Amino acid sequence: QVELVESGGGLVQAGDSLRLSCAASGRVGSNHYAGWFRQAPGREQEFVAAIHWSTGTTYYADFVKGRFTISRDNAKNTVVLQMNVLKPEDAAVYYCALDRGTAPDLDIMTRNRYPYWGQGTQVTVSS
Repeated sequence: QVELVESGGGLVQAGDSLRLSCAASGRVGSNHYAGWFRQAPGREQEFVAAIHWSTGTTYYADFVKGRFTISRDNAKNTVVLQMNVLKPEDAAVYYCALDRGTAPDLDIMTRNRYPYWGQGTQVTVSS
């Protein structure tokens, strides 16, 4: 079983930065994709970014390219989402997710790929 715990959310002003962390515990192998999704009130959950645990291959939603960076620290089993130049529309609950590590490299941006989820961390951006 895998447990994911997010941290780092908070209240910031537009243009500021935040760093979200996701610590994974349990049986985490080398072939996983870890992803970040977000959900704002009244909106569907949407993909933000993903990274392959060993190769470091990354995927980003178009609306965060150039502003957000996903990275991982394999030694600490941690995935980090560095968010810069935050906008009010980035406000949401951000969730960390991990796949099973067995699926082919398809549907990386689809939430159904990821069976393991953290509890979420709130990001609020004031204008």
